[in-house]
Amino acid sequence: MANLTAIKEFLLLGFGGLHGLQWFLLGIFLGIDVVTLLGNFLILTVISFDCNLQPPMYFFLSNFSFLEIWYTTSIAPKMLQTLLSGPQVISFVGCVAQFYFLASMAAVECFLLAAMSYDRSIAICSPLQYPSLVNLHTCIFLVGGSWLGGFLTPVVTVTMTFQLPFCATYKTDHFFCDLAPVLKLACSDTETVEKTTFLLASFVTMEPFLLTVASYVHIVAAVLGIPSAAGKQWAFSTCSSHLIVVALYYGTLGTVYAIPTATRAAALNKIFSLFYPVVTPLVNPIVYSLRNKDVKKAMRRLMSPWVYARGT
Repeated sequence: MANLTAIKEFLLLGFGGLHGLQWFLLGIFLGIDVVTLLGNFLILTVISFDCNLQPPMYFFLSNFSFLEIWYTTSIAPKMLQTLLSGPQVISFVGCVAQFYFLASMAAVECFLLAAMSYDRSIAICSPLQYPSLVNLHTCIFLVGGSWLGGFLTPVVTVTMTFQLPFCATYKTDHFFCDLAPVLKLACSDTETVEKTTFLLASFVTMEPFLLTVASYVHIVAAVLGIPSAAGKQWAFSTCSSHLIVVALYYGTLGTVYAIPTATRAAALNKIFSLFYPVVTPLVNPIVYSLRNKDVKKAMRRLMSPWVYARGT
């Protein structure tokens, strides 16, 4: 107990174990962050200014892009600073806030993906009832519930984690405040926190995942019942982008959390931690823009006055 202290800040060691690669990684991650922000801002702008992109699907997509922007801006600054200048100090309050927002956004994304799969399921399985079942009030309820549920879920874990007594050392072998490296600094038993977090995380991930799977089971059954090849192709094209994002997100989450942290090297743990807060926000706008004909047409309409002005 004599070694306990009231920690006021943490030291993020970043990628200190990868000597000689800092500048290479800085260029890679800076490029990823710029592309991610530009891509998601472009989707938000196109949906906001193009009157043709008004169906509920694009309301969900705009919230999804806004979420990805939060993801990138919450983790990128400190990560880039550790690559540029070495280990970085983050205040205790800043560490709590970063951990809370990252956990919240992970939960919001799970809920939003489930809501988007429900939207696609109704659009394909019950097209005649779609306007009445998925109206503005339903969209606001689903999106609002996703954001509210996502921001409420991590409160228990964050409160339990940062009320633990910490040892004198404050060095965190990571590039952001994640659960596992923070718990390693605790000087008391963390089993209760770990079990509670596991139960909450299982609920937040498995329930939306099962709802998403159920929605796509209905979609596949409906698509197989469509007699024409053109109808099947239309049905598949309306949900293929969302299915790719679902597979990517849950695949990366499974990669990160399926293997126990204790059995992984610190450097490998950092690489795995890059998947869902860095890689998926980059891929999502690319998938939704390049595979969606309406979005591509809206982008051309938005850019055409600018291109015309340059030509004249």
